[in-house]
Amino acid sequence: MSKTVNSPTSVEVETIPPAHEIPAEALVELTGIRKSFGPNEVLKGVDLAVQRGEHVVIFGPSGSGKSTLLRTINLLEEPNAGSLKLDGVEYGPGLDGDKRLPRGKPIELRRSVGMVFQQFNLFPHLTALENITLPLGSVRRVGRSECEERAAHALQRVGLLRHAAHYPLEMSGGQQQRVAIARALALDPKVMLFDEPTSALDPELVGEVLSVMRTVAESGMTMVIVTHELGFAREIGDQNVFMEDGCVVERGGRDIFDGSTNPRTRKFVSAVL
Repeated sequence: MSKTVNSPTSVEVETIPPAHEIPAEALVELTGIRKSFGPNEVLKGVDLAVQRGEHVVIFGPSGSGKSTLLRTINLLEEPNAGSLKLDGVEYGPGLDGDKRLPRGKPIELRRSVGMVFQQFNLFPHLTALENITLPLGSVRRVGRSECEERAAHALQRVGLLRHAAHYPLEMSGGQQQRVAIARALALDPKVMLFDEPTSALDPELVGEVLSVMRTVAESGMTMVIVTHELGFAREIGDQNVFMEDGCVVERGGRDIFDGSTNPRTRKFVSAVL
């Protein structure tokens, strides 16, 4: 059973029943996160709580620390200070004096966090299906037949099952990014991170990727998205976070785009929307 998602570019994707009765507890908790590259402090004590099933959008000018913040959630960038918790387990440096929480290893964290990058990061010598089965087999340690079954289902979710045997160079940029989304979904993550997933695409291909992201959101997946697509953010963002100079300047619901109380946020939104 499939449906057509209404968007500038409609893509046939599998209908996924929405999650119900999502508990109101934070799945991801960042407290006092600091990150420096040499003398340059990029994150200056950032706090962020992401509830289960919530869709969080992080936006702001270039160089504000958005992508660095996103990459701390799966420890691609290790914070210099602060607490990073996923599902109640501490993975970051932690807060002074808090020794009660169980501590996890980075590899355990990354098994629970799916990541979609600006660039698709597909292996050019592997087919779409193989680009999914390879990391699935190494991370989940499942057999080949199960890997292929799960990879095929993931491709079906993003409307690309018929392209399973195609190589990246035989697909458009939008299709390659959808394979990258399928690769992350196949790992059955607790949370999905999207780092400006449409910024490397030609404008006419943006809609098909956003369509797939809408469908993933409708399934109840917890999502944290860095994007300049503020029209999409206003549609999907349960919590919208405006960052500048390594700090959270303002956060709010969808009304932040029309009724921001911060003049810097208003100026940025009016320039982009």
